[in-house]
Amino acid sequence: MSSDFLQYIRFEKRLSHHTLTAYTKDLEQFSTFLATECNIDQPEKADFRHIRSWIVSLVEGEMDKSSVNRKIATLRSFYGFLLRRKVIDIDPMMKIQALKASRKLPVYVEEKPMETLLTDIDFPDTFAGIRDKLVLELLYGTGIRLSELIGLKMADVNLYNKTITVLGKRNKHRIVPLTQPLFELIQQYTQLKETEFSGQADNSVLIVSDKGVAAYPVLIQRIVKRHLELITTLEKKSPHVLRHSFATHLLNRGADLNAIKDLLGHSSLAATQIYTHTSLEQLKKTYDQAHPKAKKE
Repeated sequence: MSSDFLQYIRFEKRLSHHTLTAYTKDLEQFSTFLATECNIDQPEKADFRHIRSWIVSLVEGEMDKSSVNRKIATLRSFYGFLLRRKVIDIDPMMKIQALKASRKLPVYVEEKPMETLLTDIDFPDTFAGIRDKLVLELLYGTGIRLSELIGLKMADVNLYNKTITVLGKRNKHRIVPLTQPLFELIQQYTQLKETEFSGQADNSVLIVSDKGVAAYPVLIQRIVKRHLELITTLEKKSPHVLRHSFATHLLNRGADLNAIKDLLGHSSLAATQIYTHTSLEQLKKTYDQAHPKAKKE
């Protein structure tokens, strides 16, 4: 039933390629544990005790709690699927709870380095150069996820309203506005794309590779890492860092948290509240501006 479940989340739930890969890996690891440690050949035969033993083994192996919780979520979804299909009568996940884990603050790039990257650094006036700049501008200028960027279609760009329609998690659509510079960059890119590939590129998608085919995760990750290395010493240099930077900079400039939630495509405000962290420098600045006892220059 594992293959049926994976087909279900791929074609009916339409989860991202990244999520599908993670679910597949989790179920393979769980199946291997059941076979080697419990002498069980199919995960649908496992009960609460077997699942708990696997979780304990992961914790004892010093796996990060967030990773363990993701695997728990995978099994919760899998056994929920089996229950709905009446493959099992009792959900073995009923007694399983997620581990309590401290939430990590989001890693983000400060405003000035981002301004340097997008304003002061010259990008080659070639298809690849303009494409790379558009990738960075879209990730930072709209806060979309890597999977959402790759999934953008040409038809998702509304040239009249200057917006893009983003297909997010759980197959939900949201409308994200474009700044005038980003709008003009998209126009420049699409014209260059047409010229570069003489109309032979994949015109269904917005972002394509140097060969004119749909962009893929590793390509976008390389583009982001290569350019972030020019402006920051952060250890993590991923597309999600630009998403965090987008949300953090909006919040620091006074944007409403609910508006940021809608732009990011979060299902609840709780997920967005992680961005309410404020740097010590920002706190000092607020104090100096507002407190009557603060020193005035």
